[in-house]
Amino acid sequence: PVLCVGNYHTGGAGKTPTVLALTRLLRDLGETPVVLSRGYGGRLRGPLMVDLARHAAADVGDEPLMLARTVPVAVARDRPGGVALARSQGASVILMDDGFQNPAVAKDASLIVIDANRGLGNGCLFPAGPLRAPLDLQLARTDALIVIGDGTAARSVAAGIAARGKPVLSAHLKPTDASVSALAARRVLAFAGIGDPDRFFRTLRAADIDVVRERAFADHHPYSPGEIEALIAEAARDRLTLVTTEKDAVRLPAAFRQKVLTLPVRLQLQEWAPLEAAFRRL
Repeated sequence: PVLCVGNYHTGGAGKTPTVLALTRLLRDLGETPVVLSRGYGGRLRGPLMVDLARHAAADVGDEPLMLARTVPVAVARDRPGGVALARSQGASVILMDDGFQNPAVAKDASLIVIDANRGLGNGCLFPAGPLRAPLDLQLARTDALIVIGDGTAARSVAAGIAARGKPVLSAHLKPTDASVSALAARRVLAFAGIGDPDRFFRTLRAADIDVVRERAFADHHPYSPGEIEALIAEAARDRLTLVTTEKDAVRLPAAFRQKVLTLPVRLQLQEWAPLEAAFRRL
C-alpha cells in the first residue's frame, strides 16, 4: 500500500515530522516502511536510494537526507519509478512524502497535515494564494487530517473533513528534551530556511528558550559560506548561540555544522488509535 503525507498548500506544515512519526508507528505494527520523495532541491532525478555516505542535500534534497537517518528513502522525479524501487528494497508500506496532488501514483490513503496557526492563508489558488488545487477537490480525497498546534486558522478545514466522516486528529511539534537542555540558560540567534520559519521561532519560545534575534530565509535556502560566516560573526559579537532546524542543518557547509546547534522536533499525536486502525485496513 501507498500512504501519502501531504498538505493542501505550498510551504511547510509539518509533513517531515509526521512521516517520521508514522515510520515509528508502522514499525511498531511490524511493517517495513520505505519513504518515497521527489527530492525537491536536489539535482539528481533518480530513482535512487539516499546514501548518507555519498549524497548531500544538493544531490537529493534536504528532507530526504534528513529522513534517511531514520528510514530508507527513495528519491525519484518519476514517482512510479520510485514506487518500483521502494518495493525492490523490501517495503511493505510506501510512505510518500508529499505528492498528494500528483496523479501518477494511486494512493491507498492520504493523510493531510495542516498548521493550526497558518491555516490556508487567503484560500486562493497559487499564485494568487497558497492552495495547490481547488480546496473542495482536495477535501474529497483526504482520508485523515492532522491539525498541528493550538491555533484556530484550520477550524473550517477540520470541520469540512469531519463532516465527511473522516478522522481529524490533533498534534503538536515538541522539541526533544536533550535539545532543550542544551539551549537552557543560553541567549540564541535563531535562523531557519523552511516553509514557515515563524513556527520554528514559536517552538523555541514555547520551550522557554531565550530567542534574542531571528533570521528567516526562503524554504530550502542553500546557505553560502559567506552567509554562515556573517551569522557566526553576529552571534559572536553579541554572545549569542546559533540554533537552527534539523532540515536547515543538512544544508549547512560541513565546516560550519559544529558551530550551530539544532532543535530536533517530534510529532506528538493526542490519539493514535484512528490511524492505527486505518493502517490495519490497508
